[in-house]
Amino acid sequence: MAPRSSSSYLWRLALIASLGGFLFGYDTAVISGTIGFVKDKFALGPVMEGWYVSSALIGCILGVSVAGFLSDRFGRKRVLMLSAALFLLSAIGCAYSGGHFMLIVYRLVGGVGVGVASMLSPLYISEVSPSRVRGRMVAMYQLAITVGILTSYFVNAWLLRRAPGVSEGIFAGDEVWRGMLGSEAVPALCFLALLLLVPESPRWLVARKRSGEARNILAQVADGETAAGQVTEIETALAQEPESWKRILGHRGIRFSILLGVALGFLTQVSGINAIIYYGPRILEEAGFTLGDALGGQVVIGVVNVLFTLVAIWKIDDLGRRPLLIGGVSGLVVSLLVIGGLFWFGVTDGPWLLVFILIYIACFAASFGPVIWVLLSEMYPTRVRGRAMSIATFALWGGTALVGQTVPWLLDTLSPAGTFWLFAALCSPAIWLGWKVLPETKGRSLEEIEAYWMGRG
Repeated sequence: MAPRSSSSYLWRLALIASLGGFLFGYDTAVISGTIGFVKDKFALGPVMEGWYVSSALIGCILGVSVAGFLSDRFGRKRVLMLSAALFLLSAIGCAYSGGHFMLIVYRLVGGVGVGVASMLSPLYISEVSPSRVRGRMVAMYQLAITVGILTSYFVNAWLLRRAPGVSEGIFAGDEVWRGMLGSEAVPALCFLALLLLVPESPRWLVARKRSGEARNILAQVADGETAAGQVTEIETALAQEPESWKRILGHRGIRFSILLGVALGFLTQVSGINAIIYYGPRILEEAGFTLGDALGGQVVIGVVNVLFTLVAIWKIDDLGRRPLLIGGVSGLVVSLLVIGGLFWFGVTDGPWLLVFILIYIACFAASFGPVIWVLLSEMYPTRVRGRAMSIATFALWGGTALVGQTVPWLLDTLSPAGTFWLFAALCSPAIWLGWKVLPETKGRSLEEIEAYWMGRG
């Protein structure tokens, strides 16, 4: 076991990096309370309303597209600080936008920050964490996302309650949407300030021939002898890697690992999680819940999401990635089939629909949600880990965009029953991938995982 001081230092680094996940969740969910106000304020038609909602998602895809290259070139810390600055600029810009065009521009800027943080926060945590606790540390990122989502719900509700008593400013009456969007400036500023206190990723430093600095950093999360051994292991792995991106993609084992990451990233999103998070009130209303009950159910969904992510943090380094993935996705498939059946047979009165939606959320939060970030952060070679993870994260966001655009159409065309059955079919291949294809990475160093994929060439 690491000394207590080493453990506390590692937890501090992981908590600071996880704030990127908190901002990811907060930025994604805070918009839900602003749509009606913004639509009325700027008299938005359906097309412009759609741009307002989806602009951040477009920014996410742009952010992911450049984050890998930038982080491999300039380092993880600097690019994380860039994402924090983008969050801050977006929050302030949205709060004081004079028209809908600039509002959409600032939402796009915030989306770029989300895309960068969604890739780099778990990657940074993975690269500073010892193998014995790496899963737990990276899973904290997913926990931060769920806490960010839940926090935004409560902040929106609190601002909405106090708005009638405020006569002017960004928190007043019909302008309260400005306060909702602007409230993100507080955690963004904290993230930017705290990043000044963290070191650069030791693995990136070794790749840049700065082994002495890397050794000093690793010695703070382990003893000096272990740190020296880790640096030697990283240097050996780097010496065996192809030096060019083109040659790396030409290596069969590494190419396969990238394709596996793309598949798993995409499958997490087509499991329907965003349909529940974003369209939960509509789905529950269609089941006969009143609007107040539906929104209350959405808060309960957020709480369950947080609690079962804690279960994943507790168990991911004991049970391993594969058992959590296989067991959790199996639970997702069963609960989706049951939810579809409840809609099909009209059994939507009473608690059963909400119960199985909560079972679905619990299964996702304890498996797919955190496991995907752990796997994507540890599967790729050091020299190109940023760019390789960008590709897989791009696929994840592509799945998010697909679900976000198609869910309203699916609910109207296939009905809720058909929509949930479709999600069950789409996410089920992840069970086979976890059982037959995915190697167990529990307890392995990043260099041992890299050696496994290099050995498949």
